[in-house]
Amino acid sequence: MAHFANVDSNNIVTQVLVVSDTDAVSGQEFLNSLGLSGIWVQTSYNTIANTHVNEKKMPDGGIPLRGNYAGINYIYDPVNDVFYPPRPYPSWTISAATNWVWRAPKPKPLGNYTWNEAISGWTLVYSTSAAPVETKIN
Repeated sequence: MAHFANVDSNNIVTQVLVVSDTDAVSGQEFLNSLGLSGIWVQTSYNTIANTHVNEKKMPDGGIPLRGNYAGINYIYDPVNDVFYPPRPYPSWTISAATNWVWRAPKPKPLGNYTWNEAISGWTLVYSTSAAPVETKIN
């Protein structure tokens, strides 16, 4: 089976459909013939972080397709011909060097941390019997 993402005029994925392998050869034309207009770009369920993976999500040496498997609201970058998720925080970056995965400006420490954009750093999150408590870590 093949997967195709519908991309709107802003290069945002609005829908992902499964197409039989025999129809995938002409996926765009096949989907348009069903009355599904728009731009359809093939995506691979087996591509994560620009790596081809098997059913256990382990790298298998296959050829990745378009950076990441497309999801609803993912962005399609036609210049680099890749899909990636929306930016989680304004300070995070993405590129071929990061395998089309968003990266924080600072590496995440070991442990239960969450990104805090206000301080541009990681915050340790731990729970007690009361509400969760956060501690600033830069």
